[in-house]
Amino acid sequence: MKRAVRRTLLGVGLAGVVTAVTVAATVAPSWATPPIGLVNVPLARGTDTSHGTIPLKFGTDVAMAQITVDPGGSAGWHSHPGGAIVVVKQGSLTVYSPVGHKCRTTTYSAGQAFIERPGEVDNVLNTGTIPYILFVTFPRVPQGDSPRTDQPDPGTCPGI
Repeated sequence: MKRAVRRTLLGVGLAGVVTAVTVAATVAPSWATPPIGLVNVPLARGTDTSHGTIPLKFGTDVAMAQITVDPGGSAGWHSHPGGAIVVVKQGSLTVYSPVGHKCRTTTYSAGQAFIERPGEVDNVLNTGTIPYILFVTFPRVPQGDSPRTDQPDPGTCPGI
């Protein structure tokens, strides 16, 4: 009898662990805010092996991409482990960034460039009438990792 009770309790406990892991695996990714109307075309990637004067970390990757976002689209809340150097080729975009408990917005248009610092969380929206096209360099990407990390909505920019 004790053996049957023990097996039943063990089975219930195991089922609870499996359920908790399943919920965590399916709910956690939903915290991120995925891009909408975004096309990312990787252009190049290489590992830094130089000892130059630009402060790159030896052994990290440098990646380049062309990113296009349709009108009404967004990049989703995200960050970059090594930051990003962004050149706006076409269109205009608005960057939404949490600053403390407030929302900072900055608009960029064709011919302008801007920097996203490592780990800085933001969302970039196309509020214009044509697709925006960006050429982006991602320095200091850990080898083999993504230059982008999806992030949850920080809640500082209502409606975004």
